[in-house]
Amino acid sequence: MTDRVTVHVHGGVADVRLNRPDKLNALDIATFEALAETGESLSGDPSVRAVVLSGEGRSFCAGLDFANFAAMAGDAADAEGGARFRRLAQDITAREPGRITNLGQQAVHVWREMPQPVIAAVHGHALGGGLQIALGADIRIVAPDARLSVLEIRWGLVPDMTGTAALIRLTGEDVAKELTFTGRIISGEEAVRIGLATRTADAPHAAATELAREIAANSPDAVRGAKRLLNRAADHDLAGQFIEESRTLGELRGTPNQVEAVRAYFEKRPPAFTDPS
Repeated sequence: MTDRVTVHVHGGVADVRLNRPDKLNALDIATFEALAETGESLSGDPSVRAVVLSGEGRSFCAGLDFANFAAMAGDAADAEGGARFRRLAQDITAREPGRITNLGQQAVHVWREMPQPVIAAVHGHALGGGLQIALGADIRIVAPDARLSVLEIRWGLVPDMTGTAALIRLTGEDVAKELTFTGRIISGEEAVRIGLATRTADAPHAAATELAREIAANSPDAVRGAKRLLNRAADHDLAGQFIEESRTLGELRGTPNQVEAVRAYFEKRPPAFTDPS
C-alpha cells in the first residue's frame, strides 16, 4: 500500500495520503486498490478514532491517470493501447460478490462506510475521480484557491465513483446537474458556498488534523454511533445508484462521441459530436 498510499497513526488520528506527487496523485488501478485496502484496514482498527485524507505534493488528486486516456485517444491502429485501456476499465468496474460497489466506487465509498469520521484536506486540484474521493469523506476542508471539478463530461463520461449520489446529497439537484453537465472548475471558496465543501483554510491539512484530534478526544462509541445514524438518514438506495452509475458508464465508454471527446481534448480542437440516433 505504501507505494500509492501512505498511512501514519498518531494519537488516534490516521494520516492517509495519496502518494503519487509526480503525477499530481492521478489515479491508476494500483491507487484504487490501495485506497480500498487502506480504508478497509483502518475500519477494523479500534485505535483509530479519526482519519485525515490528503494528497502529497502540489495537489489532492488530479483525477484518472492521463496516460490511460492517451491510450484511448490513440488511432484505431493502436489496438494494443485500446486493449490495455479496456482491461483497465474492466478491472476498475468489476463488482465483487456481496458488495454494492465496484473497485473504483469502493475506493471512495470505503471512507463513507467506515465507522470513524474522515476529513479530506484538499489543496491544488481535485478533479473528476479526485473530487469524488474527497466527496467520500464526511468533512472537506479546502484551500481557498483549490480547483475542483466534476470533470467527467470532458471525456464524454459520467461520474462513476459514487459521485452522483454524493453530489445530490451535498449541493442539491440543480447545482449537482449544473456542475456535472458543464464540468466547470470552481474554487475552494465557491465549493464552500454551494455546499460541496465544509470550510476553507489556508493550510487545509493542518486544519483537518486539528479537527481530527478534537474528534478523537470524544467518546469513540458516541462518534461512531453518530456517524452511523447520520449516514443512515442521508443514504437512499445506494446499491441501486452505484449499479446505475456503472451501467451508464458502460454504455458510454468507447462510443464514437466519447472517443471524440477525448481526441478533441488532446488535439486541442472543438469536438465534433454526432447527434444521438
